[in-house]
Amino acid sequence: MERTSTAGREKLRRHLAGSSVNLFYVPALILVAVFSVYPLFSGFALSLTDWDGLNPEKTFVGLGNYVTMLHDANFRTILINTLIYGVGSTIIQQVLGLALALLLNSKIKGRNALRAIIYLPALVSAVIMGTMYYLIFQYQQGALNTILSAFGLQKVVWFNNPTTAVVIILLVNSFQFCGTSMIIYLAGLQGMDQSVMEAASLDGATGWTKFWNITMPMLMPAFSTSVVLNLIGGLKLFDVIKVLTGGGPGYSTHSISTYISSVYFDNQNAGYASAIGVVLFIIIAVVTSLMNKGLDKLGWES
Repeated sequence: MERTSTAGREKLRRHLAGSSVNLFYVPALILVAVFSVYPLFSGFALSLTDWDGLNPEKTFVGLGNYVTMLHDANFRTILINTLIYGVGSTIIQQVLGLALALLLNSKIKGRNALRAIIYLPALVSAVIMGTMYYLIFQYQQGALNTILSAFGLQKVVWFNNPTTAVVIILLVNSFQFCGTSMIIYLAGLQGMDQSVMEAASLDGATGWTKFWNITMPMLMPAFSTSVVLNLIGGLKLFDVIKVLTGGGPGYSTHSISTYISSVYFDNQNAGYASAIGVVLFIIIAVVTSLMNKGLDKLGWES
């Protein structure tokens, strides 16, 4: 009888211990619900109204804001810009990040200092980074035009041409965060099984053959992580655009994020801005999901 009682108490103790562990999830779940789930459903609800962001009264318009979006010529341009910022900066950051990681993983003098210097821009606020580059590309007293004038060349209105402005924004964002990709790839390189690399060297593998057939397959988990993080960041790009061009000239350099801000605060159309925000959420979710599935099909872990 005593053994049965002891076993029962032990079973109860284990059950309570397991329950107490589960209770630790509750604060995190509450935070996710308050700051993620509720805003998501609230934003979708607002997207079905014509709310101006100020008046407490809201009129239900159903899918009217989404229909307006389909006929919004500005939104088409902005959607293309967003994909350029997302996909373009992801490609540039992978190329630069991997090249820098390979270079700084080798035994060269001052590599730790170089790693810190390259990664430093990622720690700087995007607003500050945008301001620095604005002072470089400014027409009247920008550093670049000052240099051109010193050599007798004509000043260039860098942000007057939409294509040039989009390219500048793309490059600024890419250069700022290529250090993040570098760190991810460095972690992957330093976590490799060195015995495999040594065996490949003994078998005569060198240069490009060794890199493509040994290094890259072992770097695929790091590649997947870097691509997804950079892609999400590029699709949400906001600060640099606001500081450098404000979305101009016209709406030609806006991303979806900056367009939401413009529609909400400048046009006082919170309902339409909410609809655009929902679409941005869907785009990011779909693109990242397709990216992960694509990498999985190739046998890459994300």
